[in-house]
Amino acid sequence: MTPTNPIRLAIFVTGGGTNCENIIRYFQSRTDVQIPIVVSSRSDAYALVRAQRLGVPTTVITRQQLNDDPQLVLDTVTGCDYIILAGFLPKVPEYLITQFPNRIINIHPALLPKHGGKGMWGHHVHEAVKAAGDTESGITIHFVNAELDQGEHIAQFSTPILPTDTPDDIADKVHILEMQHFPQVIDQVITSTPRP
Repeated sequence: MTPTNPIRLAIFVTGGGTNCENIIRYFQSRTDVQIPIVVSSRSDAYALVRAQRLGVPTTVITRQQLNDDPQLVLDTVTGCDYIILAGFLPKVPEYLITQFPNRIINIHPALLPKHGGKGMWGHHVHEAVKAAGDTESGITIHFVNAELDQGEHIAQFSTPILPTDTPDDIADKVHILEMQHFPQVIDQVITSTPRP
C-alpha cells in the first residue's frame, strides 16, 4: 500500500473523546492511514475540541439527522474506508451498515454478550457489572450490525474485579484496557483486510 492511497477512518463520537484522541495520536505519524473527519452527535462533545487540537476536521450530525438525512451522512463519510465508533451513543442506522459492511468497528465497555443492549453505555455498564457481582469485566471490540451490541466480536480483553471495587474503580480499569488495545486492534483489522 502506498502513502498516496491511505486507509481513511471516520471517527464517530458523542462524549469526552478520550478514545478518539488516543486513536488520532496512534495513527497521526502514519502515512498509510488518515483520519479525515470526526463526527459528533452532540455539538457540545469535548471530543470535538480534542480532535480540533490535533488538526482533525470535525462536524456535527445530530441523532435526528443521522436517522432522517442519509444523504448528508453518506456525503460526510464519502471516501472513508471504515467508521470507528469511539463512544458513539446513537444506534447506527441500517443504511450506514449496508454501505459499510463489516467496516464499522465499535468498542463496548464490558465483556459482551454480558451487559450489552439498550441503555447499556458508560457508567450504566459499570454499575450493572458491580450489581451482578462479576469477578471480571473488560472491553469488547466488535463489528456493528443491525442488532445493538450483537455484531461479530473482533477481540476481547478482561480485567479482574475485586469485591471492594466501586463502579468508578471498574470504569478506571476498563479505561486502561481501552487505551491499551483499541487503536492496535483497529490497526490489525484495517491492515489485514482487503480494501473494499
